[in-house]
Amino acid sequence: MSDYRQTVGARTYCFADLATLLARASPRKSGDELAGLAAQNDEERIAAKMCLADVALTQFLEEPLIPYEQDEVTRLILDGHDRNAFAAISDLTVGGLRDWLLSYETDRATLTKVAPGITPEMAAAVTKLMRNQDLILVASKCGVVSCFRNTLGLPGRLAIRLQPNHPCDDLRGIAASILDGLLYGAGDAVIVLLKDDSENCPALLGG
Repeated sequence: MSDYRQTVGARTYCFADLATLLARASPRKSGDELAGLAAQNDEERIAAKMCLADVALTQFLEEPLIPYEQDEVTRLILDGHDRNAFAAISDLTVGGLRDWLLSYETDRATLTKVAPGITPEMAAAVTKLMRNQDLILVASKCGVVSCFRNTLGLPGRLAIRLQPNHPCDDLRGIAASILDGLLYGAGDAVIVLLKDDSENCPALLGG
């Protein structure tokens, strides 16, 4: 594994491995702080982002976040990686990938061709360098169309998926979320609620 370093002013920050670097470059989250993964302060977070921007995309193939031998998902990702699709961006860094994604030349057709070469870790890394406006722009270039009773994902159309949930699994809170979503005209063809008890009985509501 590599030792990642970034100097900010008179201080040099060291990140033991790629997984640590990604964690430190993430926006502040209480869950990361409780797990001891978050940056100690904003300066360390910025240092991690600066360091991450210079990491070559090929490093994600050479240094899996979870060892190949220990994780079936990692093996699935690496074994199924499309090297031919990756060739178009193989010389880029994470920062370079951000610029490439935002460029006018990179359109939906280009992204569709390259997508099989971008691993989930590469995608996660580049989003840590992007503003909300950047993410919205790149998302607008992606196309995912699904059809059932209606069609979702077509360009220029607003589509919303209603997936009710509640932090305490309170049925009344979930019902309120469903009602609120339906009043906005949102929702799937079928809303499914799984009752988590010995009966394991699903309640189905036609939408």
